[in-house]
Amino acid sequence: MARMDLRLRAWGAVTRRQSSVATRSDADVIALQSRKIPEGGLIGLILGKAAPGIVLADRAIPGPGGDLPVRVYTPAAAAAGPRPLVVYFHGGGFVFGGGLRMGDWLCSQVAATVGAVVVAVDYRLAPVSKFPAAVEDCYAAVVWAAANAAELGAEGPLGVLGESAGGNLSAVVCLLARDRGGPVISHQALIYPATDMTAHGRPAEPAAALPFLSPEEMTAYRRMYLGPDGDPADPMASPLLADDHGKLPPALIQVAEHDPLRPEGVRYAAALRAAGVPVRLTTYVGMPHGFLNFPGLSRSAPQALAELCAEQAVALAPAEEPSA
Repeated sequence: MARMDLRLRAWGAVTRRQSSVATRSDADVIALQSRKIPEGGLIGLILGKAAPGIVLADRAIPGPGGDLPVRVYTPAAAAAGPRPLVVYFHGGGFVFGGGLRMGDWLCSQVAATVGAVVVAVDYRLAPVSKFPAAVEDCYAAVVWAAANAAELGAEGPLGVLGESAGGNLSAVVCLLARDRGGPVISHQALIYPATDMTAHGRPAEPAAALPFLSPEEMTAYRRMYLGPDGDPADPMASPLLADDHGKLPPALIQVAEHDPLRPEGVRYAAALRAAGVPVRLTTYVGMPHGFLNFPGLSRSAPQALAELCAEQAVALAPAEEPSA
């Protein structure tokens, strides 16, 4: 293995002391969820900020559990044709990442580079709202976005994008859209996704060397998300275990070399390919889980972003009108 990016290793040590769930009670985690992410200062530099030329608008849409907050990122410049529509689901182990701030850099960069309207979804979080609340919120948001594409100014193809837990939710939403009769999703971008909640494999390196996600934390996240009654083998929790992966959207799957979730992403790419789904799988060498969330530190974040936007720009390009 290549040596891990030392800046991310150091930042991971800091964040683990502040927000690791491995030894915290549910009450402690709920208290942590109320913390606001700073907009400026050092944290703002590390997380990145919204790209210029992008208009941000917060609104509430109907969800299965009540109003569902979303943030819409729209390029201010006029479009030459129908804009694609991308729905984004944040990471955070189904427990953290709410409040929409975490998606500003990634979503605005996608909006600016792809020319898409991006809708970020603040789905309900565990442990208060357990599985399948987040799944149903995310599917409802995709249905709403597709139904309101004209109002959003995005009548081009629809894609989904998510990282970590959000990668899991993106994959599950694609399965649900196929099995529930829509909406049509043209591309899925899964960034270091969790795809198999039954996996208990031992990582290839010591837990202390995994700065943002250890096996103990994975166990805690799974416990809080599924609760005592959730089945980790349910395909709505573990999309890798679905009976059929055919007729799903083409996929980009990005994984990190130093990530305990890397095998799950690789296996999901293999399952999609075996079912005839086009897949691009990229491993980012020397990177830990979560590297794309920290563009101010991660040397590979710009490359991963460029690959993501290039794939989406092709997959979500409006269909050409047949010549007369």
